[in-house]
Amino acid sequence: MVSPNNQLRVSMVQTSLVWENPAANCAILEEKLQTLQGKTDVVVLPEMFLTGFSMSAEGAEFPKGAQVQWMQMMANRLDVLLVGSLKIKENNQFYNRLLAVFPDGKIVAYNKRHLFRMGNEHQFYSPGEKQGILTYKSWNIALFVCYDLRFPVWSRNVQKAYDLAIYVANWPAARAHAWSTLLKARAIENLAYVVGVNRVGKDANDLVYQGDSVVVSFKGEEIIHLLDEEAIQTTSISKESLQEFRDKFPAHLDADAFEFN
Repeated sequence: MVSPNNQLRVSMVQTSLVWENPAANCAILEEKLQTLQGKTDVVVLPEMFLTGFSMSAEGAEFPKGAQVQWMQMMANRLDVLLVGSLKIKENNQFYNRLLAVFPDGKIVAYNKRHLFRMGNEHQFYSPGEKQGILTYKSWNIALFVCYDLRFPVWSRNVQKAYDLAIYVANWPAARAHAWSTLLKARAIENLAYVVGVNRVGKDANDLVYQGDSVVVSFKGEEIIHLLDEEAIQTTSISKESLQEFRDKFPAHLDADAFEFN
């Protein structure tokens, strides 16, 4: 069922992660997510939420493996679209793959396009080649991962292809200002809601993460901003409000045309 006035309830799960330990992270998250049953439509987890931002084969999963099945189980149990990225091995290559798992087990996958070379991600993972856009409860949702945020052309909302962009991340505290600023920019320039979910805590590389997970309106206004702590928070966003603003301020009609090579 579509919520009144095309409302979509979105839950951000801002959490610390156990390094390269999928079993431990599954157990922790399974307990945390139970509180969301019947209370939300979309649940968003951080980037590589079962391993941390790791450049090794440790904790890697196959496309139909136990970690993916766990996501399917949780999406079905909670009756939600469950979104988060995993370290996936396929055809002897590794991908930072963002999965959007429907309650019925259907999966829409997006392989991270822009690999963070300053962390040597490009030396271990293979880049994605296609954008990931899906439809859920009448909302068109675009999928992005962390470093993708810095590349506005890849995020461009061509012909209003999406209403909501989701960015999952392991974005260090040292660049927190860029994270917050770019999320707002992507919302404003694309006339769309943006959800950015980051982790907290410290990883095995001594990188510190301070969260700053946000829901941003199509005007670039923060609807929710989580601080430097573990938290789960849910808010509703309005398709009706989005459409009214697009009708009054149709900047997309003046957008430059382009094609990806």
